[in-house]
Amino acid sequence: MFSSLMPQRREFYELLAAHSDRVVAGANAMLRLVNSLGERNQDVAALAQEVDQNEKSADKIKAALIQLLHKSFTTPINRDQIHTLTIEIDQVINALRRVAQAVEMYNITDSTVEGREMASLGADACLRLNQAVSLLGDKKRTAEIIDLCKQIEVIESKGDRIERSAVTRLFEAGGSPWIAMKMRKFYGLQEDVLDCCEDAAKTIEEILIENS
Repeated sequence: MFSSLMPQRREFYELLAAHSDRVVAGANAMLRLVNSLGERNQDVAALAQEVDQNEKSADKIKAALIQLLHKSFTTPINRDQIHTLTIEIDQVINALRRVAQAVEMYNITDSTVEGREMASLGADACLRLNQAVSLLGDKKRTAEIIDLCKQIEVIESKGDRIERSAVTRLFEAGGSPWIAMKMRKFYGLQEDVLDCCEDAAKTIEEILIENS
């Protein structure tokens, strides 16, 4: 019985990696969705559904992780940090889902240069987060993990600059106030994806510092 309370270290790391795998899949679907706007013969609804399905799959993994935390006597790293990282990974996929939902909610039918750039940055940040999480159990690769976290922070800063520039252009163009308002919200939702990735990256850095 006692041994059942002490799961192998790999169980936590494998579930965290699987959780972040869903983030990558959702981000890639979101990228294809944004890039498909305005294109003929593109099933936007199907791509939005793909993001949604990955979010639902991620929820199941999150539940399994939290259940494992509750039943485990020991954990490979700080229990609270595992919980925090799990929630932050979940926030990334939730942010991706909100981007996908906004396409239909705000009736966004055309892509923009800035929207495509931010979607690409979001996918890049999610990929690096996945790589960092997947390496988390290997102490020999700490420097590589830290570098991935720093790359996420650089990507977030670039996305922030693109968002500010895009919003400025919206209100300088003299077009429809409604279009400007809905695109401002859309860009903000895309930036949320990057912010959530950065939060998770900072938690990973804290885990590495505490366990170095």
